Amino acid sequence: MRPMHKPADLPVSTLSAQLTSPGYAFVEGEQMRPLLTSLGELTDWTDFAESWNHLGPDPYLAAKGRFRRRRHGTFSATADGPVLPEPHQAHFQSLQYNALQGDIERWFEPIAAPIAHGDTLRTILRFCHHLFGQTAPATRRWHIEVHQFRIEATANAAGEPTPEGSHRDGVDYVLVLLVNRQNIASGTTTIHTPDGKLLGDFTLTHPLDAALVYDHSVYHGVTPVSPLDADQPAFRDVLVVTFKAASPSE
Repeated sequence: MRPMHKPADLPVSTLSAQLTSPGYAFVEGEQMRPLLTSLGELTDWTDFAESWNHLGPDPYLAAKGRFRRRRHGTFSATADGPVLPEPHQAHFQSLQYNALQGDIERWFEPIAAPIAHGDTLRTILRFCHHLFGQTAPATRRWHIEVHQFRIEATANAAGEPTPEGSHRDGVDYVLVLLVNRQNIASGTTTIHTPDGKLLGDFTLTHPLDAALVYDHSVYHGVTPVSPLDADQPAFRDVLVVTFKAASPSE
């Protein structure tokens, strides 16, 4: 149930078409790598992935009896210009899109400067800008947010990548990129129509496996993760990038 193509058969135009209909695409890591490296380098990937070991706790989610770790950064881009970092700012979603934590400004620790300015993240952002810009050529300026997430699981508590369930993010486009997963089962991404019909499901299992979503037309969620070995650390590390057409004041 997942759109898949071999690397040689996967031009950006194909992904753009899939984002338009059915509204999502799944890309395996071996397919994502050439897409990314056609636009930049991944030379600091080891440091990039290791930075997930230094994420701070999400105090807002902990207040709801759940736990995860994260960092957050904000960027912007014009249609024809580069992706540029913006001053650190709050992450905000309305209750319409986040019933657990909507209508509040949430401040998280910023993405570490060497990671935010490193080759890997800059390449990922360049790819997103290229793809989403081609898909929505009328958009002249983008508001971009980047989230590092680590979802941890124990024998006593499953990890919840999307505790709000199947949802929209309140943006235009979303990239979910797997960085690492260790000692976990499940974590299956599900894609639904607004009325709940399942369109597809797939599991990000290898580094650079990716889900791409057009947030206006589909809902997405991820099933809880549990440890394979209860005595060993168990976690799922992902990078989430969102692109939203910026208002004139942004």
